Amino acid sequence: MPGSLSEVVGLLELEQLEVGLYRGSQPETSSMTRVFGGQVAAQALMAAQLTVPEDRSVHSLHIYFILGGDPSIPIVYDVEKIRDGRSFTTRRVAARQHGAIIFYMTASFQVEEEGFNHQDSMPDVPSPEDSTPLIDMINTSGQEGQDIWDQEWASFDLRYVGDNRAPDDPQRELVPVVQRIWFRANGELPASPAIHNAAFTYISDFSLLGASLLPHGVFIGQPEVQAASIDHAIWFHHPMKVDEWLLYDQKSPSASGARGLSTARVFAQDGTLVATVAQEGLIRPVTPR
Repeated sequence: MPGSLSEVVGLLELEQLEVGLYRGSQPETSSMTRVFGGQVAAQALMAAQLTVPEDRSVHSLHIYFILGGDPSIPIVYDVEKIRDGRSFTTRRVAARQHGAIIFYMTASFQVEEEGFNHQDSMPDVPSPEDSTPLIDMINTSGQEGQDIWDQEWASFDLRYVGDNRAPDDPQRELVPVVQRIWFRANGELPASPAIHNAAFTYISDFSLLGASLLPHGVFIGQPEVQAASIDHAIWFHHPMKVDEWLLYDQKSPSASGARGLSTARVFAQDGTLVATVAQEGLIRPVTPR
């Protein structure tokens, strides 16, 4: 995983091999045995955006993670032009490694239009400055945990707002899971909206599946659970700046069949709802032999 924002931006600079065919590089890693799903999603979105007119922005994408990616070799992205209409453009992207498809994404783009407007209100939460930096929580796990965090996740500043894990929290009667995180890029991103959308797609895969484990007292990375993203969807409502604070307001309406479903609203600090995210993933309990 990239340890700096410049490395994340570098991952989004794809090499064009042929018309509609791109190659994405890999960051150096010492702890990841498979490619971070957010990286594949972000690179796939960049590949799709490179084939779309500049007057059209992504408004939704839908993803299936099929196989775990190999972090030791590049990923090839094959962009299929499904439709080019007067208002909407549709692209399908297949990511390939070792001759196999590891990932599919369908993305839709739209010209800017005026229309009806409404949105959820932003919850009343502490500011980023009054929230706990995730690195401070990692520090409690010792030097090894901090070193891994610095190497793999330092490209984003993440602050833990809180959750409703307490058994006596009255909110749990109506909503089993609430988990909130402030995040922003750890530095300034290029002004390109395509870069900001891809950077958001990258970090949107962080922590969301973990929300579905919150009521069960288990965390991703622990030996008691096998976890993996299965599918992922994002709806982009308004332009966003990922180098400014965004609130990731996460919930998990259901867990069943060794799968967990998490949804999230994403708010800018001024209260604008900029995106909605949903993800289902494998959260298979592991019984020690």
